Amino acid sequence: MANRRSSYRLAGLAACAGLALAQPAKATDEIQVYNAGIAAVGQFTYQQHLNYIPLGVREPPFPGGLVSNHSLNGTPEFAYGVTDWWELGLYLPFSVQNERFYSDAFKLRTLFVVPHADQRNFFYGVNLELSNETPPFAQTRWAMEIRPIIGVRNMRYEFIVNPIVDIGFGRFGEADFAPAARLARKFGEDLYAGFEYYGDFGKIGDFKAVSEQQHTLFAVTDFKLGVVDVNFGVGYGLTPSSDRWVVKTILGYAFPVPGSSTSERTASGPVNPMSRSTQRTW
Repeated sequence: MANRRSSYRLAGLAACAGLALAQPAKATDEIQVYNAGIAAVGQFTYQQHLNYIPLGVREPPFPGGLVSNHSLNGTPEFAYGVTDWWELGLYLPFSVQNERFYSDAFKLRTLFVVPHADQRNFFYGVNLELSNETPPFAQTRWAMEIRPIIGVRNMRYEFIVNPIVDIGFGRFGEADFAPAARLARKFGEDLYAGFEYYGDFGKIGDFKAVSEQQHTLFAVTDFKLGVVDVNFGVGYGLTPSSDRWVVKTILGYAFPVPGSSTSERTASGPVNPMSRSTQRTW
């Protein structure tokens, strides 16, 4: 009997450990809503994503995982316009914690959108992203993001939804539903303000309890500093499992299209630095 009880205890501990290890981790290197804007054909663009979490979750998402509290996270993002409906991109995510730098390897993405999305009242697209991740950030070496883009806009407002599915490959991999949305208003030339929402419901088909889900609401503003687009936002976590406060910024620059003049630097995308372009067309 004693041996049987010991076996049951070991089995229970193993099951609990397995559940703990199965918890997904999401690095907050990129906090943005995609709006179907892409670089012009033959154009390179650069965005620097940065966010700081002054008050976040203090427990690691899995043994050996990084804690989000007091972390600085980000990624340089390089993109290239292949056609008027296709863009390629590269990310190099990182995190800085306790004066130590952590690399999250790289991400490759391919973005397909309806041509001239910036000129449409209704626009759409899909972004496919393949991630090669390191152990402090995730328990799966390879992952994929499938991000549909659906949006509407008029002269004053835009509303965009990204119903994202994150898929981890391997033993601890699962498919999570992590939607994002944006509602913004134009207040002047190159000045926009609004709200962005980011969530993580957990495994598709087996969502977590609401208190264990991640839901964060950001107040955001978009503006220009010379030729640099700026997106700045402050987010508040709505559930105990969310980071309580997050400060984020995105700096974007579109290089001149080869063969064009300096005045033709901007790409053919819409409004805000959340896009891959800088031209304002509303």
